[in-house]
Amino acid sequence: MTDPAIETHGLRRCYGPTVALDALDLRVEAGEVFGFLGPNGAGKTTAVKLLLGLVRRTGGDGRVLGRPLGDRDARRRIGYLPELFRYQPWLTAWEVLELHASLAGLPSGGRHAEIDRVLELVGIASRAGDRTGGFSKGMQQRLGLAAALLGEPALVILDEPTSALDPVGREDVRAIIRHARERGSAVLLNSHLLGEVERVCDRVAIVQRGRVVAAGALDDLLGESEVRIRVTGLPSDLAVLGAFGPIVEDDGWLVVRPLDPERIPELVAAIVGLGGRVHAVDPARRSLENLFLEVVRDAPSPGEPAA
Repeated sequence: MTDPAIETHGLRRCYGPTVALDALDLRVEAGEVFGFLGPNGAGKTTAVKLLLGLVRRTGGDGRVLGRPLGDRDARRRIGYLPELFRYQPWLTAWEVLELHASLAGLPSGGRHAEIDRVLELVGIASRAGDRTGGFSKGMQQRLGLAAALLGEPALVILDEPTSALDPVGREDVRAIIRHARERGSAVLLNSHLLGEVERVCDRVAIVQRGRVVAAGALDDLLGESEVRIRVTGLPSDLAVLGAFGPIVEDDGWLVVRPLDPERIPELVAAIVGLGGRVHAVDPARRSLENLFLEVVRDAPSPGEPAA
């Protein structure tokens, strides 16, 4: 049986009286793309530092690639792209990657071929000899992604990997992440671009105040179907439609969630029966952004038991 790429139980980190991470339970399987989400200050950065062995835990426990947190052998098999990074402006892209490959202990015999591979993978092979001081932020982000992918790591941790990229660049990164998954790497993706996460991740966890407040496969978390109906001429009292589920009025639309898609014709007929005129029907399921806002707002305050 393959060890999970990441497994934590009650992981905790305090800085004096401040609880930065409180009882984090997390499991990321080998070969999956996992979205690690939360608002600013939720504990995501602290969690990543613990997983990388950059800080020590206050309580709880965890393992990365089957080894204890901070284990050097495990760290050699992790690729990491931080949100904030700087490269020496006098170095070329090739020289930056050569330095990273050396620090990672990649065999010298195949090092040049590996650098060529990742430069091609992230789309900057033609800029290999250019100094990084002349790179745009998007180009630097591609270079950082190349550094994280050197040596085909078993676990790749990406912190906001598409924040500086245009739509073409974001699609390139999605393809790179899928490629990493296909060859067996686990990818832990932290991003505020929830649409990007929804497109590429297999499972997600949402963290608030240092705890996981929602986790699971996207299909399970977002499975509730809804329907949006643009309608005019309805009476102000919509109680008669309450049998279909909770109804919210949103700028000329009626939003019913959850609603079995099979009941949409019945709902439309009921609206027409009340004298309403139906202009559009948009069946959908809630977005990851909707879920994120719901669970973050409902998360317990520190000291309260988790729901």
